Amino acid sequence: MALNETMRRQVLLFLSMLSMCSVLGQVSYSIPEEMSKGSLVGNIAQDLGLDLKRMKTGKARLHVGNSAEYIELNKEKGLLLIKERIDREALCKQTTPCALHFQIILENPIEFYRVTVEIIDINDNAPAFKMNSMLFEISESAVRGAKFVLEKALDSDVGINGLKSYSLNPTDNFVLKLNDNAGGVKEVEMVLEKPLDREKQEHLTLTLTAVDGGEPQLSGTVQIHVTVLDANDNAPVFTQSTYKSSLLENSQRGTSLMTVTATDIDQGANGLLTYSISSNTEGILDLFEIHGTSGEVRLIGKIDYESSKHYQLDVKARDQGGLTDSCKILFDIIDVNDNAPIIDLMSTTQSIPEDSKLQTVVAVMNVHDADSDNNGVVKCFLRDSEPFIIENTSNGFYSILTNTDLDRETASEYNITVTCSDEGVPSLSSSVTLTLQISDVNDNAPVFERSSYEAYIVENNTPGLSIFTVKARDADWNQNARVSYILEDSSVNGVPVSSYVSVSADSGVIHAVRSFDYEQIKDFQFRVKAQDGGSPPLSSNVTVKILIQDQNDNPPQVLYPVQTGGSLVAEMVPRSADVGYLVTKVVAVDVDSGQNAWLSYKLQKATDRALFEVGLQNGEIRTIRQVTDKDAVKQRLTVTVEDNGQPSRSATVIVNVAVADSFPEVLSEFTDFTQDKEYNDNLTFYLVLALAVVSFLFITCLVVIISVKIYRWRQSRIMYHSNLPVIPYYPPRYSDTLGTGTLQHVYNYEVCRTTDSRKSDCKFGRTGSQNVLIMDPSSTGTMQRIQSEKSILDEPDSPLEVSNFPLCSCQSFMLNVCLPTHNSISAPRTEAAPCKCTTCSTSLALLFHVTHLE
Repeated sequence: MALNETMRRQVLLFLSMLSMCSVLGQVSYSIPEEMSKGSLVGNIAQDLGLDLKRMKTGKARLHVGNSAEYIELNKEKGLLLIKERIDREALCKQTTPCALHFQIILENPIEFYRVTVEIIDINDNAPAFKMNSMLFEISESAVRGAKFVLEKALDSDVGINGLKSYSLNPTDNFVLKLNDNAGGVKEVEMVLEKPLDREKQEHLTLTLTAVDGGEPQLSGTVQIHVTVLDANDNAPVFTQSTYKSSLLENSQRGTSLMTVTATDIDQGANGLLTYSISSNTEGILDLFEIHGTSGEVRLIGKIDYESSKHYQLDVKARDQGGLTDSCKILFDIIDVNDNAPIIDLMSTTQSIPEDSKLQTVVAVMNVHDADSDNNGVVKCFLRDSEPFIIENTSNGFYSILTNTDLDRETASEYNITVTCSDEGVPSLSSSVTLTLQISDVNDNAPVFERSSYEAYIVENNTPGLSIFTVKARDADWNQNARVSYILEDSSVNGVPVSSYVSVSADSGVIHAVRSFDYEQIKDFQFRVKAQDGGSPPLSSNVTVKILIQDQNDNPPQVLYPVQTGGSLVAEMVPRSADVGYLVTKVVAVDVDSGQNAWLSYKLQKATDRALFEVGLQNGEIRTIRQVTDKDAVKQRLTVTVEDNGQPSRSATVIVNVAVADSFPEVLSEFTDFTQDKEYNDNLTFYLVLALAVVSFLFITCLVVIISVKIYRWRQSRIMYHSNLPVIPYYPPRYSDTLGTGTLQHVYNYEVCRTTDSRKSDCKFGRTGSQNVLIMDPSSTGTMQRIQSEKSILDEPDSPLEVSNFPLCSCQSFMLNVCLPTHNSISAPRTEAAPCKCTTCSTSLALLFHVTHLE
């Protein structure tokens, strides 16, 4: 087969090469096998007519395909040489002729030559027998012409070198006979020519010789040993032709069942008998055995009444001459209860819905027992007390039915165990377990883990931040238990709650839609609905409350003293002030809450740190020593207000303090102070312009104020008759509650009451001290005008009273004129006319910041 495969590949290669180039020549050689390595095969260059130079330049080479390389090419001399020793028998076995096929290929241009090397067989293998000897036992009663087939010899060589003939020696009793079979192979037989006589010669030894046709001839021999047997002319005889017995099917292996006996009247070896079971029934030899010499029959396997109720054994007795006799043994099998009932589930239901009706059939089974009589009578029952019953519908058929209502949430799976027992002694039983799944029905609404949720989030959060997760569980299964979360429609302060938060439908994660500001909203609540995926869906609701936690995101705001760009506010401290004199009070607020709004006051810088101190908690600026004449008139204090947040935020306020006993001294000092600190050389032009504008505004405002005061005086008379109360409002820490007199200026705010005051948001204020100075650095004549105006306002009988003048609550604490909405001051004010605040200019605020004493 290997050679045929090789030849097939060579043919394919040849055809493929032939498609690429033409075959220019072909040469064949014949060589004997077993040539030594390097032996000459042929002069390929000469035989093909090739020039040695052409073989070199053309890179001549052999192509053998997938065959072993037995031949090599010597390009220098153009010779084919033996590369490996060739064994024809190994290469081709019995195939003839045996040849090697390969190609010689040259390049530039490509040339293709075919070469065939035939391997000639030599007589290098002698005939041989596989067996070392052949043994025959031949009875002396064998007749003439009896044939005995002998083993054939094998010779690897072919043709004339192959096996040629046989010879037998001696030929006193036997001769050889050769027969040709259908395959052309000679069969060798030994034929009895002369009867044997055991008494003369009990053993014969013959030599069989096989000879080939080679030169020189080779041969092989084998010994034939013949044993002559005594003639047996009497056959054995059993004492009974048929034996009968009964046998329990649960009999143990090795049990002795009976003994059979046969006799032979021959003497010696011909009278020795051997017993054997010759029954052709399948499986008999696996169940029974008989002792070869005693005839005792034993049980060696497990017998089964249900498989066979009767067994028949054919027993043969044979003497040494080959003569036999036979008898029968019949065994009747007695049944015992050795088979448990067999439960056959004919139809089962893998799953039923939990709302199934009573008496729903979940399984049908057939039960049978292979035993007989009472051993095969079966009864079935359910082992556990489950919501099922079993009923016998007909002979051997049972049904399992539901007996109570099912609830998947209580039990989603039942393992129904059916036990069937027979009435044998002892009783045998079998059990089978049926697994029944209870399919879900959407009969449970989702239930939240809590009755309500409360979550916290720090203000200034990032939109989209995960706040909290609500979780609801549904006792149902699969799609019926797949919970989706829905944000119910509601509003917070008139805004839809969906603009505040969102909820993930799958996970229940609540996200912030916007960034929260604690100062605007401190908490809000909404409802989340959990809905399952059943049909129809079931749902439940839960309330979620979100609490906004404050963050220190607002710095303190200084309410007093107010920092103005166009005027300078100075607190006046007389040089006679004692230690602990309350100069002023820094008032600040923080819109944050908790500790983020706890404020502390610190003196950051001061013209003279040894003169003043600031209360850490209340912001009061007091003197810490006696004021002396050497102290500078102008004192500049920088106070830092810091909250208690993490990190803390702060604000800074500058407090100007005048240490003097007279206004001229204060005016001259603070004018220079402001010019030195706040302005540069190019500001002179703007100061002159500001002085002209302030003067104009002052005159204009003075006229307007006097007119409004007269109008307000008239309105106050009307309010007095309308019995509308005037409610004063005193902000905390704006007055000295102890009444010590150290803080002589009190800042009061009063509601601007008009005939339609319930709709007005305007406020007006009046001060209770004249110690607060407002200096205008653009003009030195401002103080004289202030004093003149003050003398007018301080007249006890003057109809113009600042306390009745409507003022807007400006953040800078400056006084703004609150004018009626109608344009004409002299026109009568209607009862429903609202009050409109107009922003006061800087100069007007400076003018009316000093008011008359209470």
